[in-house]
Amino acid sequence: MRYFELRCVAYLKKEMAFERSFELLSKYISFCMYQEGEGEVHQKEGFKYYVFSGFKPKDEDIQKKTYRGGEPYPFTIRSLDETLIDTLSTTLRQNINNENLLVVEAHKKTISQFFITELYSATPVIVSVSNGKYWTMNESGDIVQLQKQLHENLEKKYQSFFGESLHVNQNFIQLIEIKNKVPQNILITKEGKSIRFFGNKFRIVPNEDEVSQKLAFVALACGVGEKNSYGGGFMLGRGMR
Repeated sequence: MRYFELRCVAYLKKEMAFERSFELLSKYISFCMYQEGEGEVHQKEGFKYYVFSGFKPKDEDIQKKTYRGGEPYPFTIRSLDETLIDTLSTTLRQNINNENLLVVEAHKKTISQFFITELYSATPVIVSVSNGKYWTMNESGDIVQLQKQLHENLEKKYQSFFGESLHVNQNFIQLIEIKNKVPQNILITKEGKSIRFFGNKFRIVPNEDEVSQKLAFVALACGVGEKNSYGGGFMLGRGMR
């Protein structure tokens, strides 16, 4: 099993607030997908099989929570779908008329499955609960339900992409630790209305069995939880290659 990633650098044409950056980058990526007929990935219901990190801020940006215009910022896109990554490697740099940013570098890398000891979320992990709300300690606090939904989401992604079932004996999560004190969020705008997806930052220790390791690898490949095409659930991994 492999996943594919693009390590990119974007030149920001204007100042950009942290909370606006996920939506603007998501729209930039989806626009570039449409240029080569990959837009059906966004149009169809179901999993998109890709995830992206946010821009990596510079030290001086953090206090203001704003990315500066006229500066380069790195970000990463990952996917199980090599065709999608190959398409974006070209079209991301062709979108020169975007008013907010321009991708000036996009380097492809192939990562083969390796043994994963820990996962860390770099962007908020979004998990839906009842009544249109999202999992937080205040809204739910049910850790068992959280682990169940995270596992089921990854299992469905695997089965949908590879077309085969997994023989699951246990939840892929051995340990989960919440790293944020207050809920994190991703802001988007739909039909003129602002919508916030609330989530959390986690440290996850996966189990060592074969199925758990496959699901941990899928977590790196296309994100944990929901709203991955908006940047939710982008994970960093530690392990033995």
